[in-house]
Amino acid sequence: MSTDKCHCGTLQSFEKCCGPIISKSVKAISAEELMRSRYSAYATHNAAYLVATTVPHTRALHPFDDILQWAKSNTWLGLEIIESTPTIVEFKAYYKDAYNKSHIHHERSTFVNENGDWFYVNGVFLD
Repeated sequence: MSTDKCHCGTLQSFEKCCGPIISKSVKAISAEELMRSRYSAYATHNAAYLVATTVPHTRALHPFDDILQWAKSNTWLGLEIIESTPTIVEFKAYYKDAYNKSHIHHERSTFVNENGDWFYVNGVFLD
């Protein structure tokens, strides 16, 4: 078992943090936990998970190939949770693009729980 810290920034290993959520061994129990697992999915290029955790009625707006290309074209450096409420998470995702230029993706994301499953609904870009 790897002792590497989870991509989402917790002190836990990936195998004890986001890994089980991404593999669907366990469910995310909050919007923030889903947000963290989605960040880890970007870092591990798991576009299938990102599509599956987008609310079904907006999935067509987020094509698998576009998500995979975005995930693979960047190096994901870290996640900072700014604020978390039961259905909204404001965060900053730090990454470098293909030209090694640093960026900060600052977003306020909305999530919904449907029948015990959390889904990403949409996000507002900040800054």
